[in-house]
Amino acid sequence: MIKIAVCGAAGRMGGRIIAAIKETEGVELSGALDRPGHPMVGQDAGYNAGLGAIGVPISDDLNAVVAGCDVLIDFTTPKVSLKNLEVCALHKKSIVIGSTGFTPEERALAAELAREIPAVIAPNMSVGVNVCFKVLADVAKILGEDFDVEIVEAHHKMKKDSPSGTAVRMGEVVANALGRDYNKVANFHREGICGERTHEEIGMQTIRGGDIVGEHTVYFIGMGERVELTHRAHTRDMFSRGSVRAAKWVVTAKPGVWDMQDVLGLK
Repeated sequence: MIKIAVCGAAGRMGGRIIAAIKETEGVELSGALDRPGHPMVGQDAGYNAGLGAIGVPISDDLNAVVAGCDVLIDFTTPKVSLKNLEVCALHKKSIVIGSTGFTPEERALAAELAREIPAVIAPNMSVGVNVCFKVLADVAKILGEDFDVEIVEAHHKMKKDSPSGTAVRMGEVVANALGRDYNKVANFHREGICGERTHEEIGMQTIRGGDIVGEHTVYFIGMGERVELTHRAHTRDMFSRGSVRAAKWVVTAKPGVWDMQDVLGLK
């Protein structure tokens, strides 16, 4: 049995991950972690997952939880994820990170910390979204320079980062396929007399409201025609199931940073 610990166990995503672990063969929940001072620390982690008591209390002791697991699943924030990655490296334990909003500097630090342990770091654990990543590169290459590219994403009002990590990855995939530097061509803001759209820019637009789990549409807009690729998430369950799938994969992987494309064999 692969022993999995969950960081952010008292949150919505943490609860869904714990539920996914309990329904997946070959794995078990070895630990549940949340921030010191959280009101659910000390309570059974099964309650937040809708499972009732499962005998695993939510802890605030990062080192103890990591020491007792084979792999840690982390859906928190970049700052917390980097700390968890550092502790996993100290204990030689694998990690799966689904947090988004990493800066280029934080990505570089994550790669440095993962030199000695295997780490799956992906903005989206959904199988469908990762198929979209693969398809987008092919579509961009085939359509080429004759189509303008715009990306629109929508999420719930509680999401803290914008644009979403998934939208950024989509932009990076398209930019790479077209031989562009995403950091130079991404356009996050248009207002007033902003001039004509440049040929190379990739528009990045966001919507926030209500309880939208996640929607992403990439528009390839040509003269007289338009191609749209859309992924809509109806629940968080495909993210939680994907993270458990990644956890089962990463424990036998070589040290370094991997993503869901590796887990799913799409590379």
